[in-house]
Amino acid sequence: MKKTISLLISMLCLIPTMRAENVGVPSECEDVMLQAFYWDSYKTQTGTDSKYGRTKWVDLMKDTAAICRDFELVWFPPSAYADGGNGKGGVGYTPKQYSNQESDWGTKQTLQNLITALHKAGTKVIGDIVINHRGNMSSWCNFFEDDFTVVYGGKFQLTQKHICRGDEGFTDSKSSCYGASTSERGSSDTGSNFEGARDLDHTNEYVQRWAKAYLSWMIGHMKYDGFRYDMTLGYHGRFLQMYNEAANPYISVSECWDGINRQKQHLEECNYNTMVFDFPQKYELKKAFIDGSYGKLKKNTNSFRGQGLEKYAVTFVDNHDTFDRGNAYGDNQFGSSDLTTATAKERLMQAYAYLMSMPGVPCVFWPHWVTYKEEISALIAIRKRVGIHSESQVLEETSGLYRYGATVQGHRGKVFVALGKNRSQLDVPEGFEQVADGDHYTLYVKEEAEGVEEVQRGKVQGTKVIENGVLYLMYNGAKYNVQGVRIN
Repeated sequence: MKKTISLLISMLCLIPTMRAENVGVPSECEDVMLQAFYWDSYKTQTGTDSKYGRTKWVDLMKDTAAICRDFELVWFPPSAYADGGNGKGGVGYTPKQYSNQESDWGTKQTLQNLITALHKAGTKVIGDIVINHRGNMSSWCNFFEDDFTVVYGGKFQLTQKHICRGDEGFTDSKSSCYGASTSERGSSDTGSNFEGARDLDHTNEYVQRWAKAYLSWMIGHMKYDGFRYDMTLGYHGRFLQMYNEAANPYISVSECWDGINRQKQHLEECNYNTMVFDFPQKYELKKAFIDGSYGKLKKNTNSFRGQGLEKYAVTFVDNHDTFDRGNAYGDNQFGSSDLTTATAKERLMQAYAYLMSMPGVPCVFWPHWVTYKEEISALIAIRKRVGIHSESQVLEETSGLYRYGATVQGHRGKVFVALGKNRSQLDVPEGFEQVADGDHYTLYVKEEAEGVEEVQRGKVQGTKVIENGVLYLMYNGAKYNVQGVRIN
């Protein structure tokens, strides 16, 4: 019976997640995501910008084994030729030519090789999509031609007629198209304006065909699996739905950087054909672990979970924008810019213990992962062991002074997460086994499938042991982690 169940689950883990009724929203998704970059992490010099390691395509290729061990989804930075940086394309958030995939992150061929390597190991790749605005060619309002081949729509040449009519390109006296007549402009913007580049008019049918061709080309030609949409407050959500329905990504994640009410409105505009980064929860985590307000971790209306929208949430602690960049963005940061301090570790590990126990699709930030890889990997393994997923139910939760506890149901068992320096005051449910213990966090599991010692990749029918709060399996005198990878 043991072998039969383990074999069955091994086979199930090889089957792709079934698509939900909405495009880009996998049903009961057990995937864990990695943001495989941070601001300016393409740079080669030492110092603040690169102290967590360079993440050019060639660098990520060297880390594919470790990445694929922990993550089913990897989010890459914008890969098109773009403004900025000290080389060809910079960080990539002002793209100039979308069909040109040569950037400061590396060459097109190296990118395709990296995507192929990740796919071979079963990990999907998410492309960063910047279509709210674009950079120019040689003046404010002229653009490079894009060639997506005949298969995906052919060549596209956007002009100033495809720029939103209120864009500063038409109102700034320094612009080459300053004062252009209404007939030479696009329609009004359907969202907020971005002053750093030309905002595209998504009500224009030609712009729509361009965007559909680009996204279909990214999946069909570049072999991306899904999309992270940048600055979706810049255009109406109906266009994001339109583009997802055309390209049919496995997963779609929207950067709607706002409060829960605006995020709900955005989901409605998209007809629920995307997931959304859970910014409200990010700020609740900051209040809970920095200010000591552990009650913020409970279900409340200022959260996707409180609104019954867990399946649409991609949860995170920090990203490339909120992390310290030596400017005002750092005010949004979860904690200290020095991740190695005892206080930073205490807060971060509590946050990740929470994320890995909760519904939604958790996204791990590269600097956090490389700094605390062993502990974060162990938390990911626990999530996978009991099958916590995007729609998991929080069965019960409690909080008090510097303590929080919750029991969460997964596909293959339950997890009880206990947080805070007073977590010993929490009552651990009967039948739960401690599997991790760290700085102000302890996790317990109760498996509900007979004889299963497994997570997503690799199975070892061994004896469970816990060393320094981390679960391992012993088999024939050798020690394995819970992914089935031999340690010694």
